[in-house]
Amino acid sequence: MPIKTVYNAQIEHLQILDETGKLDDKLAKDTLTDEQVSYLYEQMTVCRQLDEVAFRLQRSGRMGTYPQNKGQEAAAAGSGFAAKKGVDFLVPCYRENLALFLHGLPMHYVLLHWMGDERGNQIPEGVNITPISIPIGTQMLHATGIAWAFKLRKEPRVAVTYFGDGATSEGDFHEAMNFASVLQVPCVFFCQNNHWAISVPREIQMNSETVAQKAIAYGMPTIQVDGNDLFAVYKASRDAIERARSGGGPSFIEAVTYRLGDHTTADDARRYRDQKEVEMWAARDPLVRLRKYLEKKDLWSEDRQKRLEERAKAIVQEVVKTAEGIEKPATDDIFDYTFAGELPAELQRQKATMRTSSLGQRPEQVGLHAVPERA
Repeated sequence: MPIKTVYNAQIEHLQILDETGKLDDKLAKDTLTDEQVSYLYEQMTVCRQLDEVAFRLQRSGRMGTYPQNKGQEAAAAGSGFAAKKGVDFLVPCYRENLALFLHGLPMHYVLLHWMGDERGNQIPEGVNITPISIPIGTQMLHATGIAWAFKLRKEPRVAVTYFGDGATSEGDFHEAMNFASVLQVPCVFFCQNNHWAISVPREIQMNSETVAQKAIAYGMPTIQVDGNDLFAVYKASRDAIERARSGGGPSFIEAVTYRLGDHTTADDARRYRDQKEVEMWAARDPLVRLRKYLEKKDLWSEDRQKRLEERAKAIVQEVVKTAEGIEKPATDDIFDYTFAGELPAELQRQKATMRTSSLGQRPEQVGLHAVPERA
C-alpha cells in the first residue's frame, strides 16, 4: 500500500503595524479609523498609568500582590474593542484590564480585587464579563460553557476567553478546546504568549514551535499575530468573533507579546530573564509603536501627549481614591451574598451570633471545657 499524506497545515503570522510605526495599508483596510486608534491609544496610556500606580500601592503596603499589564496593552485593546460591548462575554485571566474597562468594568474594581475586597468581583449588572481568574486555565472551561449556552439559545453572541502561554500546558485548556470544537460553540480562545509562565520560558514548557498550532489538533481555525500590533490584534479578533457569531465555531489566536514587568509584584524577573531580552522587547512597546504611527500621520503632538499624561494621572488618582474610600463591608455580606433565598436555621444562628454553631452554640463539646488548673 502506498504511503499518502492525510493532513497538511500551516500557521500564518499577521503583522500590520511594525515597530517603527509603519502601517501596511492593504492589510489595514477596513480595520481601525484614525479616531479609533487615537481613542485606544489614550485608553492604553491610562491603563499603563494605572499599572504604575498599582505597583506603588503594593510597594507601600496599600494593596496586595498585583500583576502588571505593562507591555501587553495592545492585545487587550484590540481584542476587547473587536467584541461587542453589552452583547459578547469576556472571560478573563488577570492581564486584560483594558479589555474589561472597554466593556464597562469600573476601573476601581480591579484595585479592589487586588486589595482583597471581594466587592471587586461583584460585577455590575449589564457588564458581560466574569471575575478575574487566578487559577491557571480554569476560566477557559467557563467560556466554553457560556458559549454553549449562547448556541443552545440561538443567540448571536460570542465568548472571548483570555489566558497565557503557560495555561495551554494545563489539562483544563485541552478539555475546553475539545468541547468547544466538538460542539462548535461561538468561543474565541485568545492566548497572550508573553514568553514566560512565571519563570519558565515557553521553549521549556512546550516543544511545539508555536502555541497556535495546538488548535490544529482540535480542527480549529488558528492564527499567530504580533500581539504588540493593535491593528493585527483587532483584525484577527474581529474576524474570529464574527466567524463565531455567524455559526463558524471556535477559533484560536496566539498574540505574541511580552510582559515588561515582573510576573507579579511578588516576583523578581531579574533572577531568570536576560536584561538584553527585556530591552529588545521594550523597543517593541505597543504604546511607543502606536505613538510613532500617530505622529507620522500628524495626528499627535508633544503637547497632546503631555495633556494626555496629565489626564491619565488625574483619572487614576480618582480611581485610587474611590477604591480606598469605599465603605467597610458589612459582616452580613458573608451570608447575604452566599445564599440565594432564605438562610437555613443553622446559618441564621451563625449570622445572629457571628459564631459558628459548634463554637458559639455548643460550648459543652469536648475540647471546649475550661482547662483545669494544675495542682
